Amino acid sequence: MQFDILVIGSGPGGYVAAIKAAKAGKKVGLVEKAELGGVCLNWGCIPTKALLRSAELFATIKKAAIFGIQIEPEHIVLDYARVIKRSREVAGRLSKGVAFLMKKNKIETIFGTATLNDAHHVAIEGTDGKRQTVSADCIIIATGARTRDFPNMNIDGGRILGSREAMVLPQLPKSLAIVGAGAIGVEFAYFFQTMGCQVTLIEMLPHILPQEDDEVAQELEKSFKKQGVQILTGAKIEKLEKDDAGVTLHYQQDGQSQSLRSDYVLLAVGVQGNSDKLGLEQLGIAVEKSWIKVNEYYQTSVPNIYAIGDIKGAPWLAHVASAEGGIAVKHICHAEVQPLDYQAIPGCTYCHPQVASVGLSEKKAREAGFSVKVGHFPLRANGKALALGEDEGFVKIVTDARYGEILGCHVIGAEATEIISEMVLAKTLEATHLDVLRAVHPHPTISEAVVEAMWDALGQSLHI
Repeated sequence: MQFDILVIGSGPGGYVAAIKAAKAGKKVGLVEKAELGGVCLNWGCIPTKALLRSAELFATIKKAAIFGIQIEPEHIVLDYARVIKRSREVAGRLSKGVAFLMKKNKIETIFGTATLNDAHHVAIEGTDGKRQTVSADCIIIATGARTRDFPNMNIDGGRILGSREAMVLPQLPKSLAIVGAGAIGVEFAYFFQTMGCQVTLIEMLPHILPQEDDEVAQELEKSFKKQGVQILTGAKIEKLEKDDAGVTLHYQQDGQSQSLRSDYVLLAVGVQGNSDKLGLEQLGIAVEKSWIKVNEYYQTSVPNIYAIGDIKGAPWLAHVASAEGGIAVKHICHAEVQPLDYQAIPGCTYCHPQVASVGLSEKKAREAGFSVKVGHFPLRANGKALALGEDEGFVKIVTDARYGEILGCHVIGAEATEIISEMVLAKTLEATHLDVLRAVHPHPTISEAVVEAMWDALGQSLHI
């Protein structure tokens, strides 16, 4: 088979790139070795959010009396198996949706494992064992990433889990230790603790969510401790010892060797690129620590071969992969295209309370030399948040004191992952604080907290 563009990998980067290429009139092939939709739709973003929704609903039911609805505790029954089943059903439905989109856009889908023979030919070993070679004018690699392996900490699918194994455990464990308190670790910590498992969250750095603003991380840590999560920060794992009944974690904290016993351990300590076994070395494609090196249009060192999404390194976000796929296709088609502004990329963590941010944290803004103004608005002073019973958290705005440029926005609280889109748009349009203040926000909404935080940054707070 001959294609104008062949995409390897069908995650949010790969399948979006394939659709955009097809809509540009190109003959497109898509190679996938497992399920359409990649890790995100099948084992990441989507099924985990289905699990988290069950946890949120369970937590809300348990505090129904606050809203005047009396439910006796003995009448609340958690069907853990059904929780897992629904998560898999949601993932399956979206994967079928991708299959429909491929058919609708006349994209040839080939199930198998791809290896590059040269710059224009790809060998594919099908899931049925058959082999074929296809050719393409351009190739887009979108093979994603997987959980990183560490010495003395290898995922075995038994007592030591990765995120994939954790989301399909047949029974709710009594205790779980999570190594790594980034977005993945924090989301699983909320899910399992809410469901009734005792969770210990372990982070080597000084605070959980180390990529987020310090104040936000501190607020989430306070909330998690209130929920019952045990948090160990500044703790470095030395080794794991497993047996039939559980795992013993040996770690260093404050210069002291300590140990912890748990039924299971979930490793959430980073990822590595799926760049091995692609044949990149024989083509001379530059790879650094498993990440394919690209330019601003995602071209590799072989000009007709592109790499998008997690395989090219941070930020490891589905929406970034989709955006990069669109840019790569435009560049291939010689259309007008602008490089992606990574300062306007939002990051979201779907625990409870939710966390979302865009742009620079206060600390990074100061380190970059900006003279900053910072505004806060607590959700306990927001009418909608109070009505919802979700008054935990705040909005924090970081602006440039001289020109009013919006440097960053950091939200922790109800619907933070939805609210952040407003500030993403503001940064993308290079709006100033005045532009945001001129936009009349509906009342009552949680999004009003953004305007209130902006007024606070100017020293003119209204409701605090």
